[in-house]
Amino acid sequence: MCLTVVLPHSPQNYFERTLREFSSSPLVQKVIVVNNGGCAASHHKCESVQANSFTAGALINQITKRLDTDYLLFVNQAQEITLGQAALERFIDIARQTGTGLAYSDFYEVKNSARAEHPLNDYQFGSIRDNFDFGALMLFSTAAIREATPKYGSCPEVQWAGLYDLRLKVSIDRLVFHIQELLYTKTETDVRKSGDKLFDYVDPRNQIVQKEMELVAAQHLKNIDAYLAPRFKPIPPSTTNFPVEASVIIPVRNRVKTVADAVQSALKQKADFSFNVVVVDNHSTDGTTDLLAKLAQQDQRVKHVVPPRHDLGIGGCWNEALLSAHCGKFAVQLDSDDIYSNERTLQKVVSEFARGDFAMVIGSYRLGNFDLQEIPPGVIDHREWTPENGRNNALRINGLGAPRAFRTELVRKYLLPNVSYGEDYAIALRLSREYQIGRIYEPIYLCRRWEGNTDAALPIEKLNRHDLYKDRLRTIEIMARQRMNREGK
Repeated sequence: MCLTVVLPHSPQNYFERTLREFSSSPLVQKVIVVNNGGCAASHHKCESVQANSFTAGALINQITKRLDTDYLLFVNQAQEITLGQAALERFIDIARQTGTGLAYSDFYEVKNSARAEHPLNDYQFGSIRDNFDFGALMLFSTAAIREATPKYGSCPEVQWAGLYDLRLKVSIDRLVFHIQELLYTKTETDVRKSGDKLFDYVDPRNQIVQKEMELVAAQHLKNIDAYLAPRFKPIPPSTTNFPVEASVIIPVRNRVKTVADAVQSALKQKADFSFNVVVVDNHSTDGTTDLLAKLAQQDQRVKHVVPPRHDLGIGGCWNEALLSAHCGKFAVQLDSDDIYSNERTLQKVVSEFARGDFAMVIGSYRLGNFDLQEIPPGVIDHREWTPENGRNNALRINGLGAPRAFRTELVRKYLLPNVSYGEDYAIALRLSREYQIGRIYEPIYLCRRWEGNTDAALPIEKLNRHDLYKDRLRTIEIMARQRMNREGK
């Protein structure tokens, strides 16, 4: 068994060390060093290939068509890599035994001179997001590539999405196998907190990349018969008499520092319809309960709900609000540490429902710190959403924006999963499967990012659980869409 390695060039000092890690292995027949010019091969096994992008479709096609080894190892990050004991032998042996199309492994990670284990998630049917973490090493079976290419086509003419396209195509008919062994060490250069990385994909500088990823993801959904054409069910006529037109829903637990700002932001709304504020207090212990009771006494529009259950996550609190007698025709999100941008937010959201046959409306928001001062990347508007392809592209990304608002009567049929992460994503996927989603692209919501956020600085184990759950939601949704397509509904 022999191996071709694809390695991105770096001008950093570590590059030669990483190159030697691979070129010194007897399993490695060739190391293709991808560079933007001026890189001379420093070892007899090396071949220099010039390209503007390491993941360009043309480069992927060039490499895969010339493959004369059993396996292809992509080193997909320009960082220092140190191989563990017999790491390449283990990679290849497991790939051979399992017949996998793509294998990847856990690794050690060095950050700020500290070394720690970095476990990865298992790949599943719904793991189609373009930021799935494979670590730095992706081992492809040449046989799997040669099976997938005639069936699903070569990589398209993209600059950034070629590797994404290749792994999606290989994953359709072959296993993607997670080796739960620490086979190498990676020295990390991006040491930002997890919360600081959440919005990389909506950075305006990345929009060209995102459009390419969207095209590749849409084709993948077509290849697996999970793509949905832009045909939508009409919203069923309402048969419920609601107490108000709209309810602002605020689930809360232990947010005594911020929840009053949120409630007052809702009460200050100016609208040509009746509304209330349903605050679901999930048994707070920090003074939040007393504060909300006082606010409810001062303004009868504040409905302070303390659920009888003690096992509710954020999604469960939302369900308490949706099913309560206080809930209006439209249920509009406001998190307990956020505020609306101005006094017309609620009016804009409800007016958007009137503009189209929408099951759900999603706005745009501006990121701020605890003191509400804007922080990068500023406005998050999710302009990657389009009426034609939004519900397909939603399976590729990790969120759809805020604030979220629902037709109460419709969402009562499904409810949100009783979890505290991904509950909003789950219901958005479910509704978008059948119904249109309306969008507001101007910022109408101010989202606080501070140390109290649940995703501010997550340890890798919790970050993995979050990602695993959303991948599971995608798996459910893709399977449901395949079934819907088969049955012609």
